[in-house]
Amino acid sequence: MLGRATKACVSFDLEMDREGVMSEESPSEMNQEFVMSEEILVNITPQETRVAVLHLGAVQELHIERAQCRGLVSNLYMGRVVRVLPGMQSAFIDIGLERAAFLHVADIWEARRNGEPERPIEQILHEGQNLMVQVIKDPIGTKGARLSTQISFAGRYLVYLPQETHIGISQKIEGEEEHEHLRKRLHQLMPADITGGFIVRTMAETAEDVEMQADIDYLRHCGAASRRAEAVRPPACCIRISTCRCACCATSSTAIQAAS
Repeated sequence: MLGRATKACVSFDLEMDREGVMSEESPSEMNQEFVMSEEILVNITPQETRVAVLHLGAVQELHIERAQCRGLVSNLYMGRVVRVLPGMQSAFIDIGLERAAFLHVADIWEARRNGEPERPIEQILHEGQNLMVQVIKDPIGTKGARLSTQISFAGRYLVYLPQETHIGISQKIEGEEEHEHLRKRLHQLMPADITGGFIVRTMAETAEDVEMQADIDYLRHCGAASRRAEAVRPPACCIRISTCRCACCATSSTAIQAAS
């Protein structure tokens, strides 16, 4: 259990009371020379993980992940096409779950790359074909998970798109001058040998270069892991990703784990 200030060089321990509620040391016991404008509080139990983001003592974000209902969104799977439905322009993919997952032609990256005219799904996929996919919607009821073949990894400040080549800017960031400034910063920080594209997130406007660089390095690791996963025999989960928008780790909002 750890409490950490993200903008001040102060850290302190959290204690658990008998009801399992987080508590912290009295501010009077800490060095008053430091001002903790932002705090991230993490509470981990066998049943769930709770993360709270505080700004000036007020809760801004609260995230809860329960062990028994952990989602599949963003996980990468090596799947196998079990059925192609030309009438629905969709396919069912076996990714090793109880129900086959669903892939629509609109979510197939290969169908729209390089500005080529869209092709029907029966010209892209065939039964028995192996396919790297990412979950974009969890299973619900009798419906299986929804998939995409466009792989993405979300960091704190950037989204990495291994299959793309361009740099996009969040629509929430206004002004063409600011867009160009962020693109220039990213180009300066990117290693010369890096491949793939990026989307600059809103948080990047106030990020330091060292924070952006840490995000780039981490996302490159994610991309490398996805390339190694191509050798996995389907159907199987290649990479499990736990997404936390509060960025409880210092560099990125995505935790990645290779599936055994």
